[in-house]
Amino acid sequence: MRLEGKVAFISGGARGMGAVESRMFASEGAKVAIGDVLEEEGHRLVEEIVQAGGQAMCLALDVTSPTQWREAIAATTSRFGKLDVLVNNAGVGGFTKVEDTTEAEWDRVMAINAKGVFLGTQVAIPEMRRAGGGSIINISSQLGLVGVDNSSPQYQASKGAVRLFTKATAIQYASDGIRANSVHPGPIITPMTEAGRADQDRYALTLSRIPLGRYGRPEEVAYGVLFLASDESSFMTGSELVIDGGWTAQ
Repeated sequence: MRLEGKVAFISGGARGMGAVESRMFASEGAKVAIGDVLEEEGHRLVEEIVQAGGQAMCLALDVTSPTQWREAIAATTSRFGKLDVLVNNAGVGGFTKVEDTTEAEWDRVMAINAKGVFLGTQVAIPEMRRAGGGSIINISSQLGLVGVDNSSPQYQASKGAVRLFTKATAIQYASDGIRANSVHPGPIITPMTEAGRADQDRYALTLSRIPLGRYGRPEEVAYGVLFLASDESSFMTGSELVIDGGWTAQ
């Protein structure tokens, strides 16, 4: 098993890509802590993982709250003994243009997508240091690498912030054996993209920008996250793993 003996915390782990990551990590031997505001869904997922022979727990987590981050990580280490892997997966999207974006919406998306990654990382680092090292995986986006006309400025800015925050973390904590890498998915079939996929014009435009001609599957991202969580990627830090169907190759 690729994660045998490891303890992993996944924010936004109750639904979408996070849920797929949670199942995959557990099936590969990790003890998984799921942090999410969707507690009911999270507890159902824990039951599913346990019934399949895995180990998991669900914790209430608003990623914009320092207190909830501290409590969630403390509960994880209390239950499972340590922390080896943090996946900062929680995030939200948006479709407005700069002139149509309210200050409140800018702040909301930046708080969840960028501040949430900072807070989780800040709390996880001391626990990983105590464990002798660890792997931090921050879910960014292909839109953290390139701009686009039909996604909100706050989404793109927040995902760009995740990219460079990951590099800063990698450099600052390499001597502690803590690795940090970002993952940059393109359009993936998840609840977050459901509205865009239901709009035929938007859907057609999106497909036209993907050389492989389709949306990705959550599993296709989760396998990349699994690689970064495992010791197979032990010489990778500060890197960008792009899983976008060729979007950024053009």
